[in-house]
Amino acid sequence: MLTSAGLSDARDNRASGAGIEVGLTAQAIGLTLARYGLVVILGWIGAMKFTGIEAQGIQPLVAHSPLMSWMYHFLTIQQFSNGLGVVEITIAILIALRSISAWAGALGSAAAALTFLTTLTFLFSTPGWEPSLGGFPALSASVGGFLIKDIVLLGASIWSFGESWETLSRTSISPPGRRS
Repeated sequence: MLTSAGLSDARDNRASGAGIEVGLTAQAIGLTLARYGLVVILGWIGAMKFTGIEAQGIQPLVAHSPLMSWMYHFLTIQQFSNGLGVVEITIAILIALRSISAWAGALGSAAAALTFLTTLTFLFSTPGWEPSLGGFPALSASVGGFLIKDIVLLGASIWSFGESWETLSRTSISPPGRRS
């Protein structure tokens, strides 16, 4: 509900070109940090997957996941982790290529969204609710704190996908290898 004070503030904001410029600049900086923050996070986490400590760290998450536990029937813990690392680094590279290719940005961002949706399912499949605090909704430090950040990363991935897709739609660029 807009009060007369709120309406006055809205008029003042519209009249202030400097205020609008500051807001637009802050948005541009924030959106750039969101996109390339995804690149850094996915690339870094992907590179860490090649280490034994990270492979062991994700093992309980994967082992309890109905979506992923079957992978351990034919891959070792390290092989699965290495494969996941390749996928995450590839996604990071695709998102980083957004300034060159909206298709790459859209593909990488969609894959990142799927990645974070998948990891968020671990909140429900991995024992991680802190029993000393009464269980749900108290997250344990080892699992919950690690996973809850993926909500924001999912949001950034969806935004990045939407921005790339909008650019593709506006420019009517066909996918690579396909003629319009």
